[in-house]
Amino acid sequence: MRKLLSVVLAFSMFASLTACSGSTGSTGSATSAAATTAASGGAETEAAAESEAAEEGLYDVTEPISIVWWHALEDQYTDLVNEVVDGFNSSQDLITVEAQYIGAYADVNEALVAANAAGAGLPAVVVANTDYVASYGESGLFENLDPYIEATGYDVEDFSSGLLLSAQYSGKQVSLPFLHSTQVIYYNKGLADENGITIPTSIEDFDAFIEAGAKATGNYGLAVPGWDQWYFETLYLNEGVDIITDDNTCDLDSDTALGVTNMIKGWCDSGLAYLAYGTDASATMRQRFYDGEVFAVMHTSSLYNTYVDKCDFEVGMAWYPAASTGDMYSEVGGCVLGIPSKNDQATKNAAWVFLQYLCGKEVNMKWAEGTGYLPTRNSVLTTEEGEAFLEAKPAFQCIFDNLNLINPRIQNGAWSELATTWKNYMDTMINQGGDVASGSADMVEEINEILEDHA
Repeated sequence: MRKLLSVVLAFSMFASLTACSGSTGSTGSATSAAATTAASGGAETEAAAESEAAEEGLYDVTEPISIVWWHALEDQYTDLVNEVVDGFNSSQDLITVEAQYIGAYADVNEALVAANAAGAGLPAVVVANTDYVASYGESGLFENLDPYIEATGYDVEDFSSGLLLSAQYSGKQVSLPFLHSTQVIYYNKGLADENGITIPTSIEDFDAFIEAGAKATGNYGLAVPGWDQWYFETLYLNEGVDIITDDNTCDLDSDTALGVTNMIKGWCDSGLAYLAYGTDASATMRQRFYDGEVFAVMHTSSLYNTYVDKCDFEVGMAWYPAASTGDMYSEVGGCVLGIPSKNDQATKNAAWVFLQYLCGKEVNMKWAEGTGYLPTRNSVLTTEEGEAFLEAKPAFQCIFDNLNLINPRIQNGAWSELATTWKNYMDTMINQGGDVASGSADMVEEINEILEDHA
């Protein structure tokens, strides 16, 4: 299944890369995302209701309204966020948007869940990491966008299909692709060239790479993000660990999984690497890299511009090395945009218009050019900006070369709780001297309870 999904995503991403709370409707070639949910006799009734809603103007914005957008774009993107929001506000005269930075994805999730539980203070539009899609879809926290897509004729087929899939839950379009990325390794290319250090293509050669990097810096050879399991997740998947098996249990205590955990712990215990965890872990890790204290970091391609701008040395970007199995898949990262379902209809209507603007072709290229995120729209192929993307950012060649290896994220309603439990145990086992075998056993027992609760 992973390889099938990677093929779908490869072709779609190749095209795109070469190619208070609570906006006026935009149209395109009519595409009914609701059709994807038509798995029973009730589909015709649902479609009829959506058509009736469209005729009655249920999703129209008819009166002035102010709404709030919660996002996770840090200070370096403030000017870009303001430019986009100001552009929207001046493009029509009914909707006024205020952008609010809430924090990292986890902070946004915490605030969103709390506001949803309280039934007050919800944003109109909110960003969500791709691994929250399943839990928001399962719980009904996010509005099903299929009726809105049907009513306005919004062209969802212009999105890369793998990214669109990542924004769905149980066949329903509960969000739209927004800012997407994948995992990469940033490294000090200047030091690499001076010391003859080459980027390994196989995990078997990674120890030597880290050791050489540590020697070159006099400090660490590698920093592994521990605040988000996404950064080390693929190391397990590529070795054949399912994480969630077909019988809805966790296999992070299998011999293969223990081998990966011990590998990471070995890097850290030797002093050649460290697991970045705790308050301000991301900012601290990046600063250490900027200052030349860390030779290489595993991070997101979305921060390419930031790394280049902040470093006074040439920054290299590389794909993760292949596992012992030969697999070298990565996963789609970044975020989607959704509309909280508990908002009143007027707020949701305004949110839908703004959502379309944020994910539109022209604005999408603004995000791609101003950040390290990937274009998400197939129609980018026809723009000069799209054609110039790779020329302006040649380091992205490593991503283009491996497009057929990028997969959608694991979608499971229990994933958010599972991930939190996993990274907490990783901190205990690696940073606090815990035992890998017993710690993993305890972790899996806890995760299996979480999976059973969500079954």
